[in-house]
Amino acid sequence: MTSTDAVVALGSSPFFQEFLPKHLEKLLNLGSEIHFAKDQVIFPEGDETPVFYVIVSGRVALESHPGGREKRVQILYPGEELGWSSVLGRKKQFQARALEPVGALALEVADLRAACASNPYFGCAFLERLLTVVAERLEVTRAQLAGALAEPSMRRADSATCD
Repeated sequence: MTSTDAVVALGSSPFFQEFLPKHLEKLLNLGSEIHFAKDQVIFPEGDETPVFYVIVSGRVALESHPGGREKRVQILYPGEELGWSSVLGRKKQFQARALEPVGALALEVADLRAACASNPYFGCAFLERLLTVVAERLEVTRAQLAGALAEPSMRRADSATCD
C-alpha cells in the first residue's frame, strides 16, 4: 500500500474524518503496516500490549469466551479501529481474530500519547473519536446483553401460550 492509499483509507474511516490531512500523515509516520492471516488472533482477551489498530483491509471479529464458550460480539470492517482500551491503559476487553487476511495500521500507544500531548487539536480530535468508539461498542454490547436476557423470558412466554 502506498502512502497515498493509506491516507485515503484513513481519511475515509469515520474515526479519522475530522482529522486534517497533515494529521493523517502524522499517523502514518507513527504507525506501521501489519498483516494478519485468516483466523490469526490479533490479540487475546485481557491482553495488555499497548497497540492501537486501524483496519485497512479485511474483517476482524471481536470475541468473548464466557464459560469457555466462544461468543462473537461484533465484526469490524476496513476503516474501523480496535485496541482502544490500550490507549486508556486498560486490558483488552475482547479477543480480536482475523476472519480473513487483514491489513492494518498499528500504532504504539506511547507514540500516540506523545502526538496528542504535542498537538492539542490532534489530541482533542483523537480522544473525542476514541470516546465515540467506546460508546458505540458499549451500545452494541448492551443490545446483545438485552437480547440474551430477554430470550429465557420469551421462551417461558411462548411455552405458556402453547398450553
